[in-house]
Amino acid sequence: MIRTVQTSLNQLLRINLPIVQAPIGDATCPALAAAVSNAGGLGMLALSLADADTIRRSISQTRNLTDRPFGVNLILEWPQGERLQACLEEGVEVISFFWGDPSSYVEAVHSADARVMHTVSSAEEARRVVEAGVDVVVAQGWEAGGHVWGEVATMPLVPRIVDVIHPMPVVAAGGIADGRGVAAALALGASGAWIGTRFLMSEEALVPSAYRELLVRASETDTVYSHVFDKGWPDAPHRALRNSTIKRWEEAGCAPSGQRPGEGEDIAAFADGEPIQRYADVHPVSGMVGDLEALALYAGQSVGLVARTQPAGEIVRDLADETTRTLEQGARLVKHEKKGPQTA
Repeated sequence: MIRTVQTSLNQLLRINLPIVQAPIGDATCPALAAAVSNAGGLGMLALSLADADTIRRSISQTRNLTDRPFGVNLILEWPQGERLQACLEEGVEVISFFWGDPSSYVEAVHSADARVMHTVSSAEEARRVVEAGVDVVVAQGWEAGGHVWGEVATMPLVPRIVDVIHPMPVVAAGGIADGRGVAAALALGASGAWIGTRFLMSEEALVPSAYRELLVRASETDTVYSHVFDKGWPDAPHRALRNSTIKRWEEAGCAPSGQRPGEGEDIAAFADGEPIQRYADVHPVSGMVGDLEALALYAGQSVGLVARTQPAGEIVRDLADETTRTLEQGARLVKHEKKGPQTA
């Protein structure tokens, strides 16, 4: 039986558990999003660069696998009006924005009776997006894997944002991979947790075995925050596992773009044969061939807590159970401390 953890996020998004599967790029798929939603969390699709037909097909496939709410993430580095329209026409209930100003899109989402989530990196940014009408703020700490919007760690960022925009729900992101992390986020005042690296290891994620093996072997010290993988998305800092590409770049004195070793070299290919160059902002996905280890191995500092591949629904259930146990243990400890030592 899944233990339930109730917060304001649950009621707002009509979910059972305050657990959000981060939109982990091309590793996401309908099977993953649906499995998370079916287990009580909020599954997410990443459709920032998809065409309208792909968007509609992905949403339809997800809806065929779950009758629970799920969301779509759109990155505002690129215009998203047409993609947003397709999502809303297909009845998506939650739209998540990242990397920009969501204000011009909020009214359209609300007009479709959907909710807006937006990822921020400071209290001032949180205040601005709430004034723009956003329903849920995602506070992304520097520990996060993939593309990272700010430079403040999760621990100081979350309570600061909670204090500034209360009672607006805040979802903590960055460095969370188990129920202890979820419980810590709730203790900081967050209403939920945004989890990416742990779901890279889900059975449903479109992640090749080579990538999974590297994630399992990695420790908390094995990620690098940099701008290395910038072909396709310039000037976008990110966190990834230190691999052969990063090591060559470091050995070359962290040379700037255009002067890096192996620049312009094709090192892998998509399933359709399209080549992938070194330093591309592309992570390994199922069907790719070539030197996958040299691609962007996005992962957060929580990677050391990721130990095995599991079904996504099992991950959600484990997170919920461990969160509840952690909160109960904390309550017992506080009760004991208040009671004080026993005297004879």
